[in-house]
Amino acid sequence: MKTFLRLKQFYWPYKKYFLGSILFLFFVTAITVVYPVILKVTIDDVILAGNYNLVPYVALGFIGIMVIKGIATYYHQFFGDLFGIKTVYELRNSLYKKLQYLPFRYYDNAKTGDLMSRLTADVEGFRFFLSFGFAQALNLILLVGLSLGIMLYFSVPLALLTLAAMPFLIVVVYRFDKEVHPAFKGIRKSFARLTTKVQENISGMNTVKSLSREDYEIDKFVNNNGDYKDNYILTSNIWARYFPLMELIGQICVVMLLGFGGFMVINNQLAPGELVAFFSLVWYIIGPLMNLGFIINTFSQSKASGERLVEILDENEDIKDTEKAITVEELQGHVQFRHVTHSYGTEDGEALKDISFDAPVGRVIGLIGATGAGKTTITQLISRFYEPNHGEILIDGRDISEYSIQSLRKNIGVVLQESFLFSCSIRDNISYGFPEATLEQIQDAAKRSDAHEFIMELPDGYDTILGERGMGLSGGQKQRIAIARSILINPSILILDDATSAVDMETEAKIQAAFQEVMKGRTTFIIAHRISSLMHADEILVLEDGEVRERGTHEELLVNKTGLYRRIYDIQFKDRETLVEVESKKVII
Repeated sequence: MKTFLRLKQFYWPYKKYFLGSILFLFFVTAITVVYPVILKVTIDDVILAGNYNLVPYVALGFIGIMVIKGIATYYHQFFGDLFGIKTVYELRNSLYKKLQYLPFRYYDNAKTGDLMSRLTADVEGFRFFLSFGFAQALNLILLVGLSLGIMLYFSVPLALLTLAAMPFLIVVVYRFDKEVHPAFKGIRKSFARLTTKVQENISGMNTVKSLSREDYEIDKFVNNNGDYKDNYILTSNIWARYFPLMELIGQICVVMLLGFGGFMVINNQLAPGELVAFFSLVWYIIGPLMNLGFIINTFSQSKASGERLVEILDENEDIKDTEKAITVEELQGHVQFRHVTHSYGTEDGEALKDISFDAPVGRVIGLIGATGAGKTTITQLISRFYEPNHGEILIDGRDISEYSIQSLRKNIGVVLQESFLFSCSIRDNISYGFPEATLEQIQDAAKRSDAHEFIMELPDGYDTILGERGMGLSGGQKQRIAIARSILINPSILILDDATSAVDMETEAKIQAAFQEVMKGRTTFIIAHRISSLMHADEILVLEDGEVRERGTHEELLVNKTGLYRRIYDIQFKDRETLVEVESKKVII
């Protein structure tokens, strides 16, 4: 029950719908147990007594009761559905909101398919129990309780005989619950893995096809699908073992009732109508108890689903505003690192080791080094996507934790190496961080990123709707739109994480020229593998294994003939000179 208590905040505000559903459920249950009583009266007091003139009245009574039950059933189900739907509406919103504020650390290990499964299948599983499962459980209690009351009124010995089989049925149901709950939890997990596999395959379809790995992907899916099938078969086997046993106990109870009840009728200890009523009432007890398996099944599924939802809700938001966090409209952009060390908590060790530098307002800092050297980590720490393990990061003389996260990140424009575009118009993509921007401002940002010309060549220009993740555009076009998006918010700090890696040399030169104007008055961090992108930087940090091995301007770093920067320079420009030489020979030929 801990799971349901943890999620109480979502369903308790709508308790009026729940109580309304329960109120009408009382009517439905009460009318249900009245049927056998009317049947008893019809047999003993009408048919056997020869009062046939009462038959029309009995028939009308039946019809009236059925109409009342139908109306009560409608409102019971309507309020029950309303209770579940409104609850999961709030729950799903809270889950989605939670996902928006969880740190990068969480998404480093989370799988997209698993999260999608939780927000769809698991939320729906929890709703089903709220709308139907709980009402079914309460209906069972009411039906069994009222039926037993009437049976005890008719005949205490026969009622006690009927109850004799109930403990055995309850034990079987309890053992069934102990086995079925872990089984359903396994189904949920295997379904999440299956969803993740499908999502990854669709997202990486270009890679799959380009490497002709369709058969390999099919085999992986078959294995995941087989695991999902095996979990379902395991659950089905549990059902197959326990349900026949529950039905057997129920049927034994009926045989005992007919045998002993028939004996009492023969000896005039029980009226025939009372035996018929008993026979109907016993099924109102046995039926719900046998249906207890379905109720426990629903409860187990909802509990397993609820546990997976609570995992998200209880996930620690370790990066959040402090109590004294300040909100600023505009930062100047003076960035300082003081002995910063950071680790992602993996076996790879420290990503950054004792990093210190000073980037005054308007300064351009270049970051270069091999993959995994720590370049991106530095920029992610500036945006406070992660918290450093040791050291301080200051902006305008304040530790970045003293600023509210929203105001800090609104002053930082980030262009990532992998440009992500939303499935909406180009105009909406560029203005994503500044929705109030005018078309003129959007076009100006696009011109600065050298995107305006190709956008105007599209059928609907800035109103062109993009496919998923920007399908239909080249890598360079997507990257230029992403650059325009960052330019538009007019950030104090600009971070370019290999932002021109997907464009050709000519386009890169145009964008770099535009950047010269954009970067004026802003503190800019440029991560690049091409030295041509860093030559104009005021200071270049050469990173290796999380440490700053060299620092200085382009010219200063070239002086050290054996330095890492010089080796990179020689490799890149020697290759370029060779390429130019080859091209010139082609022209001569």
